[in-house]
Amino acid sequence: MDKPSPSVRDQILQPLEETGLVGFHWRTWLTAGMGFFTDAYDLFIIGVVTTLLTPLWHLSTLDLMLLNSTALFAAVVGALLFGRLMDRLGRKTVYGIEAMLLTGGAVLSAFAPNLWLLLLFRFIVGIGVGGDYPMSGIIMSEYSNRRRRGFLVNAVFAMQGFGLLVGPAVAAALLAGGVSDATAWRLMLGLGAIPAAVVIWLRRSIAETPHFMLGARGDATGAARVVETLTAQTISTAPAVEPLPNSARLLFTNRRFLLTLLGTAFSWMFLDMAFYGNSVSSSLVMKALSPSGTLLQHTLTSMIIFLVAAVPGYWISALTIDRLGRKFIQILGFAVMTVAYGVLWLVPGIAHDTTEFLLVYAVSYFFIEFGPNSTTFVFPSEVFPVTVRGLGFGISASAGKLGAAVAAFLFPVLLIQLHLADTMGLLAIISFAGVLLTLLALKESKGLTLREASHEDLLEKPAHVTTPATHAGY
Repeated sequence: MDKPSPSVRDQILQPLEETGLVGFHWRTWLTAGMGFFTDAYDLFIIGVVTTLLTPLWHLSTLDLMLLNSTALFAAVVGALLFGRLMDRLGRKTVYGIEAMLLTGGAVLSAFAPNLWLLLLFRFIVGIGVGGDYPMSGIIMSEYSNRRRRGFLVNAVFAMQGFGLLVGPAVAAALLAGGVSDATAWRLMLGLGAIPAAVVIWLRRSIAETPHFMLGARGDATGAARVVETLTAQTISTAPAVEPLPNSARLLFTNRRFLLTLLGTAFSWMFLDMAFYGNSVSSSLVMKALSPSGTLLQHTLTSMIIFLVAAVPGYWISALTIDRLGRKFIQILGFAVMTVAYGVLWLVPGIAHDTTEFLLVYAVSYFFIEFGPNSTTFVFPSEVFPVTVRGLGFGISASAGKLGAAVAAFLFPVLLIQLHLADTMGLLAIISFAGVLLTLLALKESKGLTLREASHEDLLEKPAHVTTPATHAGY
């Protein structure tokens, strides 16, 4: 038998790794990114919805906790489910199903007649949100080139920033327009179906990625044809190579992969515990800061913070990540979060000074988006072998969403029991843990090919390779 020939795989994928940014990159970005716009809108609009529903449905604190966190708990399941399905069945086979869940869940939520059905429909939304994380992140990563992969994957996630902005903008427009509370909350939830529905067809028609065809199926011929179509280059290669092993145990029995998984999963968890707690409950934060303000004032304040701090943070991260590196940006973001939350915790009286509090709060938001909120999405799309990439990403995303769900569930109680300042102190401690974990567990992946970043060579075994053949593009 011939020796294993990693160069066969690299020969097929090299044109994809070296091509410049062209049309298919932007089409894939739009197809994936619109899902994240919807994810952010659906997840964060619930904070305003619960405020409107509290007097209408006489919601208790427990009811608020459940409504704030149900979609996030469901996202834990969705990320794991879709992450493993995409490894077993293929990216193309399941891509778009999560958008259908987002669309259906949003429409059903808008017509929910009571709390329990609303919780059920929000659970459906959450499954779709969770599934979108590994699906969109990995498909973008596997279609990217090595020099701009960080930018492209990050740009998909950066669409979340517009969702963060549009959510409070829609809420503010409805509240300022005199729409009744009983109608406004239904419109807020139902509008989330529109962007998700737009991309269903695009997602269902996207081609299978060459990385999956080659690594999971051993289909060198099919992978070469896709690369030729995308890059307009002719590739000479073997029609088949040995598929890489596809077992969940790979992530837990190999020390390199296990350490990486611990780094991606728990750094995402720490980030989301800090981020989602104060984001989903931003209206509660604003109320704790300014008890006499109206819901419209609080919503507009949140929107301004998202506009001047969060949205620029996403895009500055996307534009610099391939130069500064994923690890540097993640450490910097966690470090500034630690300092910002620490100031809100330790500086006497700042929690009662609206201007000073909001300034530091906005700084923390910028570095969340610039730092770990972006990089915790990029890292797992790169650092696991193709046959377990979905599972590795799914575990990481589910850990993040579990942290987010716990934070969103407990945040209303924490604000009452610990008050605003001590709650920020808890977030400072969590953020510092993110600094330490990133330093110890994660390696830089900028500039590497996807196969190099994921250490696929550790899985390759001797395989018979047939005589090379030339495939013409079509």
